[in-house]
Amino acid sequence: MVGILALGAYVPRLRLQRAAVARSVSWFNPALAALGKGERALCAWDEDTITMAVEAARDCMAGGDRAAIGKVLLASTTFPYADRQNAGVVKEALTLDDDTGTLDVTGSQRAGTSALIVALDAAGNAPVLCVASENAIAKPASEAEFVNGDAAAAVLVGTGDTLADFLGSHSVSIDFVDHFRASDRRYAVAWESRWVRDEGYAKIMPAAIGAALAKFGIDPAAVDHFVMPSPVRGIAQAMARAAGIAPPAVCDPLQDVIGDAGCAQPLLLLADTIEKARPGEIILVVSFGQGCDILAFRATERVTQARQALGVQGWLKRRAVEDNYVKYLYWTGEITLDGGLRSELDLKMPLSLLYRERKTLLGLVGGRCRETGTVQFPKTRISVAQNARMVDTQDDYPLAELPARVVTFTADHLAASDAPPACYGMVEFDGGGRFVADFADVDAEGMAVGAPVRMMFRLKRKDERGFKHYFWKAVPDYRPAA
Repeated sequence: MVGILALGAYVPRLRLQRAAVARSVSWFNPALAALGKGERALCAWDEDTITMAVEAARDCMAGGDRAAIGKVLLASTTFPYADRQNAGVVKEALTLDDDTGTLDVTGSQRAGTSALIVALDAAGNAPVLCVASENAIAKPASEAEFVNGDAAAAVLVGTGDTLADFLGSHSVSIDFVDHFRASDRRYAVAWESRWVRDEGYAKIMPAAIGAALAKFGIDPAAVDHFVMPSPVRGIAQAMARAAGIAPPAVCDPLQDVIGDAGCAQPLLLLADTIEKARPGEIILVVSFGQGCDILAFRATERVTQARQALGVQGWLKRRAVEDNYVKYLYWTGEITLDGGLRSELDLKMPLSLLYRERKTLLGLVGGRCRETGTVQFPKTRISVAQNARMVDTQDDYPLAELPARVVTFTADHLAASDAPPACYGMVEFDGGGRFVADFADVDAEGMAVGAPVRMMFRLKRKDERGFKHYFWKAVPDYRPAA
């Protein structure tokens, strides 16, 4: 039976304090002061939809067999590229085989659940990885600036030893425009919330949920977990009540600690719910956006084994407060700052080089000499082993998942950086292999020589053409010891 094999999530480390935003903009619109409670997840300058998707996928597949994956679906309404397959970049970063199918899914706030339905329908032959990621930019002093949150979630679906079996899906398509963003505009537009609530949710959702439950043969009272995110507070409780679902079944939308991550939010809440579910419990996932998607799952005996990666709660614990509103505006491109002469250098990525070295640059694949066992990065025809300069003896050797430690560390206050100081140094991997890496997510006290780090997929720079240069950076290792 097709179902969920594994789940993962990613929530950025930084949490923008809504009170800091309110202090900065409520002079312009005093009503915004009421939104200044809690915090929202915030991408650092070198994070975006693709980097978050990679981390969510890694969390999902921790310790699993990547070679079996047949397809990768990536859902978002905030893709970095309009004409380059974003899912293809994720596939390269995960070092999946070249015969892995990839697909971008977009165009609606329910793109995440729509992609998951497609993945479940296609998972009979080989497992399908479905990822949803969102990094929406809001207009300053707007309600969305407070409500939005950056996050990603991943669901691996297929047959075999599932954590939850798929019971069915039901979709309704209605061009009810509660939220839209034109292709030539930077900001999304949301319509008046009371009208959306009364004419949209209240008139579309109860009938759709009722039809779905009848289709699945599930009594509303039997639903143990009701997953329904919405940027309008109280909607999930109202829809559950209208559908006859018990109030305790309504899941925490995580708005006060993450915010609303658009089409990624349903999968994010599903990942969080699976971590808490017990065998036999029924999970109903609902999303809204020009209609709605409804999916039903039943947790299996293996659901207790879902708690092996970081998951939503693990990422939430990796938290750093950010209360600098100007930094947020700079990182989101709402304002520009003078970076000095050193920031004027524009390094363009030769696309021919990127293609030839895509495993090296996007997958962090080095080389290991089959004669001497020497590991090196980058991989070259001639081994770096001392007194054994073997030729053409190196096999591909992925480094991204290997533990590493700091050999040297420098905090450079003169180099151009979007988050000064620029931090970099030498790292060494367990089993051998060294290279000079940029460091990210480093606190003011810096890094200590010998400290454990892990590699994360991040943005290195963006050139004047709008092309993003992705690579791997070292971050303090926050994972619990095995």
